[in-house]
Amino acid sequence: MADEVVDSMEKMKLTSEEEEIIDISDEGRLEAIESCHLSLIGKFLTCKPFNKMATKNTIRRAWGVDDTMQILEVGPNLFQFKFQFEFEMNRIFKVVVTVHWPKITVHDQ
Repeated sequence: MADEVVDSMEKMKLTSEEEEIIDISDEGRLEAIESCHLSLIGKFLTCKPFNKMATKNTIRRAWGVDDTMQILEVGPNLFQFKFQFEFEMNRIFKVVVTVHWPKITVHDQ
């Protein structure tokens, strides 16, 4: 079985589009990393439209945080929750992971 997987992987070829090299410069990388400091990322798993302002307000009330926590939409139904203090971010993380979604596996990088 393992040999079959290795054989099939060796036969794989990249398309010309996939072979394109993407340069990532050092310029701006530190700022991008710092912009994620004290942040949690969340995705709403829905295809239906929803009122984003009402959702943001509901999350703030449910989490017991005020307007100091920024909520930024960074992709389709993907949000960045930016906190002022590490203890506040950790408190929310623990509640979300241990209470609401206890079967989530967290991978530290």
